Amino acid sequence: MLLCHDVYFTLKDSSGADALVAACKKYLTVQPGIVFFCCGKVEPELARDVNVRDFDVALHIVFTDRAAHDVYQDHALHNQFIAENKQNWSKVRVFDSLVERV
Repeated sequence: MLLCHDVYFTLKDSSGADALVAACKKYLTVQPGIVFFCCGKVEPELARDVNVRDFDVALHIVFTDRAAHDVYQDHALHNQFIAENKQNWSKVRVFDSLVERV
């Protein structure tokens, strides 16, 4: 089973969203075991009642398995990403799930 790691960042200052997206791309794309990576800002035009919109940046990474995810969590670049960016986070929500490719 693949492991899907979704992280939703709410920023203290939403004007920093572009910088956080750039940091995600810089620090979080090189770890071994990544099958798929994408990140970006909330889409302001999708505002239906069912849309959750209390975030500024979304990060989505799919790993080959749980072991690859666990290595990523302890990777030096992941830790550097956190250290350099956490001062602008007001809330971070992480959703991890096992998924199957169809």
